[in-house]
Amino acid sequence: MKTLPFHQVDVFSAVPFKGNPLAVIAEADGLDDAAMQRIANWTNLSETTFLLRPQAPGADYRVRIFTPQRELPFAGHPTLGSCHVWLALGGQAKGEHIVQECGAGLVRIKRDGAKENTRLAFAAPPQRRSGEVEPELKARIAQALGVTEGSFRAAQWVDNGPGWVAVLMGSRSEVLALKHDASILPNQSLGVVAPWDPATDGTDAQFEVRGFMGRGGEDPVTGSLNASLAQWLIGAEIAPRQYVAAQGTVLGRAGRVHVAQDGETIWIGGDVTICVKGTIGV
Repeated sequence: MKTLPFHQVDVFSAVPFKGNPLAVIAEADGLDDAAMQRIANWTNLSETTFLLRPQAPGADYRVRIFTPQRELPFAGHPTLGSCHVWLALGGQAKGEHIVQECGAGLVRIKRDGAKENTRLAFAAPPQRRSGEVEPELKARIAQALGVTEGSFRAAQWVDNGPGWVAVLMGSRSEVLALKHDASILPNQSLGVVAPWDPATDGTDAQFEVRGFMGRGGEDPVTGSLNASLAQWLIGAEIAPRQYVAAQGTVLGRAGRVHVAQDGETIWIGGDVTICVKGTIGV
């Protein structure tokens, strides 16, 4: 049995154990698909990633992203967490931005702030599907959330890979009170967002987000969902060009996603904290 560098990090939080955990295994070029899937199934985290030497010209490193059941072409918090570990292990970008190679192609990542800052940001990928939600689906979303359609201010397809459809509600309290029934809308990933009211909710964030996964369950903090929500909300002038989204509140987390538009690019940023560091036998 050989050993490889192993890290477990917390993404979208500067406070340990308040974000979204991720396992990262470096120097993984010798592992085959079956071994990667077996390890991801064992860690039983939402995602486990494997760092490899790049294959595409211009890439700084390659990452493969696995859930306990399957491989994903792209995911947000695994992108930031994997990049943080790559940098911690001595990785150096060839150009202005770090370039990650993954199943979805090349993803640009930048340090979001001072060099010693733990915050990184990735460029939001293009959406595969956007536009208005069909009336029948909108009705089923309302049923799955236990609310009426009248509580929705808007509904939109915001799919950048995982199949996201999203609804905008009127208040943070409405979002936090939701009880999602996945059996009503199986295999459909669903995002819910609402603005914070500074008078009652404070100014630590400007939007509250919840992400209900198509496989069932709620995700603590979701990079892909926040990326596509930002494209929708900023494009529709519902949100400003720069804001902070809170996610994971109901789960006892304190995720913070830092969104900023620069020209045509929307950057999705978050802090990363290393919680576990060592080796794994494979």
